[in-house]
Amino acid sequence: MKIAAFKIEEWMNRYCPRAEYDLTTTCIAPLSINELPYSKEIFNVKLGYGDIEGSLRLKTAIKSLYENQETENITVTHGAIGANQLVFLSLLEKGDEVVSIVPAYQQHYSIPESLGCRVKLYFLKEENKWLPDLEELDRVITSKTKLLCLNNPNNPTGSVMPDWMLEEIVKIAHKKNVWILSDEVYRGLNLIGKPYSKSIADLYERGISVGSMSKTYSLPGLRVGWIVGREDLIKEINHQRQYNTISVSILDDYFAASALENKDFISQRNFQIMHNGINILKQWLKNNLEFSCIIPAGGTTAFLKYNFDISSVEFCKKIQYLSGVALLPGETMEKDGYVRLGFCAENLQPALKQISTCLLSLR
Repeated sequence: MKIAAFKIEEWMNRYCPRAEYDLTTTCIAPLSINELPYSKEIFNVKLGYGDIEGSLRLKTAIKSLYENQETENITVTHGAIGANQLVFLSLLEKGDEVVSIVPAYQQHYSIPESLGCRVKLYFLKEENKWLPDLEELDRVITSKTKLLCLNNPNNPTGSVMPDWMLEEIVKIAHKKNVWILSDEVYRGLNLIGKPYSKSIADLYERGISVGSMSKTYSLPGLRVGWIVGREDLIKEINHQRQYNTISVSILDDYFAASALENKDFISQRNFQIMHNGINILKQWLKNNLEFSCIIPAGGTTAFLKYNFDISSVEFCKKIQYLSGVALLPGETMEKDGYVRLGFCAENLQPALKQISTCLLSLR
């Protein structure tokens, strides 16, 4: 099976290790094991496979994040990246039509393309505050569409679809008998209104929600994600899952459950970091008019438009050469003329100062 190069990951693998400051990050200061509550019993756990589809303790903790799900509607995966792939492998066949809302994670369109699906990209627009135009989306989704892929809150723009908009998208999908895959790895990180948006699995019978420990819960090193959906779909996913996962680490399962059982502590910590980062970014944008940005409503990233006549790839190369700061070019997310910046990076303020200095030479 041939598949397109994963542009985001290849860029980060190549440029981030050489950077003095890494603003490509999407995570919030990862937690250490010592910051999590745990019992000494963990040191006596035998390192076997553990529960194949995720422990009951972990699935019960995941269930608490949703309004009307049961543990039978949940399966545990190797991160959200494994969850998304399993959904595509279980649901799609050659010739199926997929609509993917972009910019978003490349998995959402490159894996369906590799499976022989017909993929239609629906581009969000800055003038709409990076939110879909529902009439436009209704025209793009047809009776031939099998799956709609979306990401809420959105990476890279930080836009958050309000609950009423999600409900309208569900109406469109229901009318045309379309599944919805909602990548919700930033769910719980809304900066405006309530922290958690509605989950598509709670709103729609054919809604599939993907979550992860990486972003909202600051534990990317655990490599734990999950899928929430209709029980018959979860059974099919578990059938496919046997071929590539078997189980997540028994230690990852334990610490993920422990973190979710204490999610309020993690949320309080992370919102403080997020608000601090947003305030730093807002002030910096006021003093650096070469950049403009729709201030994120959620998530951990901002999508900055720059006022230089140069591709985003060359712009990021120049910025890193002159300042030592790694940024992610918008071209890696199908939107040139922009760069993605992680505003929760621990070294955000000095990194932005370095960018300001190097802008003098670019001017």
